[in-house]
Amino acid sequence: FISTVCNFMSHEKCLKNVKIPCSCIAPSLVRVPVAHCFGPPGHYKRKFCTVCRKSLESPAFRCEVCELHVHTDCILFACSDCRQCHQDGHLDHDTYHHHWREGNLSSSARCEFCKKTCGSSEVLSGMRCEWCGILAHAACYVIVTPECTFGRLRNMILPPNCVQLFSRNFSKLHCFRISENMQTESDEDDDVDGSTQGSTKDIQISTDSSKQTLKIFDGNDAVKRNQFRLISVPRIAKNEEVVEAALRAYYINDDQQEYELQTFTQQVLLSDDVINRNDAAEDSNLGSVFRESVPEAWIIRAKPKDEEVIRIYPAWLKVGMAYVSLRVNKDSTVQTVIKEVLPLLGRQTECLQNFKLVEVLMGSKQVQRMVLDNQELILNRLKDIRKTSIRQMNQTRFYIVENSKSVVQVNLFVGGLPPQLSPEEYTNILKEELAIKTNVVSVSHVYQAQGAVVLQISCFSEAERIYMLVKDTVVNDKPLNAVVIPAVMASKIPRNCCPLLVFVNPKSGGLKGRDLLYSFRKLLNPHQVFELTNGGPLPGFHTFSKVPSFRVLVCGGDGTVGWVLGALEEIRHKLVCSEPSVAILPLGTGNDLGRVLRWGAGYSGEDPYSILVSVDEADDVLMDRWTILLDAEEPAEGAENGIAEPEPPKIVQMNNYCGLGIDAELSLDFHHAREEEPGKFNSRFHNKGVYVKVGLQKISHTRNLHKDIKLQVDQHEVELPSIEGLIFINIPSWGSGADLWGSESDNRFEKPRIDDGLLEVVGVTGVVHMGQVQGGFRSGIRIAQGSYFRVTLLKPIPVQVDGEPWIQAPGQIIISAAGPKVHMLKKSKQKQKK
Repeated sequence: FISTVCNFMSHEKCLKNVKIPCSCIAPSLVRVPVAHCFGPPGHYKRKFCTVCRKSLESPAFRCEVCELHVHTDCILFACSDCRQCHQDGHLDHDTYHHHWREGNLSSSARCEFCKKTCGSSEVLSGMRCEWCGILAHAACYVIVTPECTFGRLRNMILPPNCVQLFSRNFSKLHCFRISENMQTESDEDDDVDGSTQGSTKDIQISTDSSKQTLKIFDGNDAVKRNQFRLISVPRIAKNEEVVEAALRAYYINDDQQEYELQTFTQQVLLSDDVINRNDAAEDSNLGSVFRESVPEAWIIRAKPKDEEVIRIYPAWLKVGMAYVSLRVNKDSTVQTVIKEVLPLLGRQTECLQNFKLVEVLMGSKQVQRMVLDNQELILNRLKDIRKTSIRQMNQTRFYIVENSKSVVQVNLFVGGLPPQLSPEEYTNILKEELAIKTNVVSVSHVYQAQGAVVLQISCFSEAERIYMLVKDTVVNDKPLNAVVIPAVMASKIPRNCCPLLVFVNPKSGGLKGRDLLYSFRKLLNPHQVFELTNGGPLPGFHTFSKVPSFRVLVCGGDGTVGWVLGALEEIRHKLVCSEPSVAILPLGTGNDLGRVLRWGAGYSGEDPYSILVSVDEADDVLMDRWTILLDAEEPAEGAENGIAEPEPPKIVQMNNYCGLGIDAELSLDFHHAREEEPGKFNSRFHNKGVYVKVGLQKISHTRNLHKDIKLQVDQHEVELPSIEGLIFINIPSWGSGADLWGSESDNRFEKPRIDDGLLEVVGVTGVVHMGQVQGGFRSGIRIAQGSYFRVTLLKPIPVQVDGEPWIQAPGQIIISAAGPKVHMLKKSKQKQKK
């Protein structure tokens, strides 16, 4: 058997065991309506559409938060059944039930209960809970207890009932801070428009003369947008058969006696009355084979009724009672409905004025709520919805809601402002640039060092206006950026829960960051995953500032890790958990820190779930950080009228190593090459090739760096041998995994550790020597070990710190230990898997 609505197939002998609901009743099964978050369309191989159950060949949409995949022309029929990741003041509750999503599992997936395979790459099969990841057959998942405990990652997930976000008019992409310009794998020139394609891919326009193809609209809205679906019916079909085929095309399972087809003429839009043309004309049109005057386009219209039964859902989630059914007639108003419903819900003693009836349209992209006027006639309202769109009627619910004084509070993080101003000055800048209304907007937090503020806004339209305006505002030649931030209710977080704050740099190492962002949003709560290109690390730390204990995972190269650690250092005093441990998922080219902490040389597509498990099991270690003070004595060139101000001292934080001379020079050349053609630098292998090429051009250099610099270690002058590069190392890995210090023991120096409060100083004699170190044939020349260094530069010299190179003017460089040591997570040695 095959379902005529959603293409579900079953053997005859299996029909009695079918537990899967058809797409046409999906809206009625939604517990809490939550809209999906669709990015731009892309090509997804071996995935199936949740609505029509067919495979996705053409560009299709996927939800960024749950596993929903749909065709572009099925997207209208998906309903808002995304997982609820935060409380938005509408239907909040503290117990979480499994959030089942069907299909698109790997073919090796096994059912938790009968241990047989439940995934498939041929059809949509198997169920998965989107919170705890438990897998089951459609027949087995019914026996699972409904409460979800969030599975293996429960201690890392930010529990959804602890997150609050009022997001009425913000699109889902803004709420989860997902950048909209994501390049998907699709060819960008496919201009996908869900309108006119209808379901042409299902029905080839039949050349068979006994069939005819009709365009079907489901109401005035579809006519205005020219969104129709095609059906193919026999030319001698009866009226009922055509009506039934039209309803099936719109995923509607109602009795076709209640609907009729009306010819599509332009006057439909002009006069809004439903033209009740009795069956006579339609029958004569459809009844005969030989008439050529059959109109091509029809509109489905509901026949008017004198009474019907509607469902009213209570907005307070009372378990065991999803809704009450109520018969309404043509005199029923919203007020009489409220009056009849309250006794059925056990609230008969309460005053009618305390309640309102809300109409909720559960569209896949947006949940729209509208409070109905007390005097409105219910049947008229139903008639209007059906006239607009029969499909929307199927996705509409009525909720009875208590009138409560709802407090609106939207938090906006605004960055990119000039640093080190007072709160009043920031408020004035915002007044000038954004014309903020101070009666609804207040500045709740100020981050002076970073030039950022957090605004609390108590009006949706003002929040939306500011958000859109910030994107086009420039202050002191710097563009501002705005991020919508959820409020984390720290008091609700369970005692043993230590949520993971994830930062991903989508630009690092071969652009693998995009897929990781998507996977981590799926495995955790999307509110704990931050994209570093969208406002940097600060919005993430601010969101978690009240969380009593959390850990951090940074996905990016060494530069990204340094950026996050630097931000953490600056904001540490404002965090309740001031020393969170940091784990690394290496995405860059070098990843020396990642190697030392056993996270590997670079991400090569491991399963993101197992990465999170190893972060959960990782060991806490301490690591030194160093402050480098660069004080140029000579003024910068190009100063006006010869009287030059010396440059102010520059302070840089260092985690891994700092190089002077040849090492920094290569890094600088590579940097310039990458800035000229960033598009070419999307694979680690190519990046390394450029390093080699740059190095070959430098082989004939003369060794006289030791004449241009002086080195003092712990107040003692140190004689430098004949070298071309001087490198200070904090971790036993340099330039993509080479051991520069070497492993043999030495009486002069202690064995290096990352938390001993000492830096090792090593010299290299040139490119060839560096190459030999990289190959593991030699180590560098050991020069010194200490905790306080002063380097005097006698001429401009290239310098690099953790892979960021520049040319430093003559002057002093002082390296000393920075504040407290940072807590890092080191991957624990894994037991052999069976």
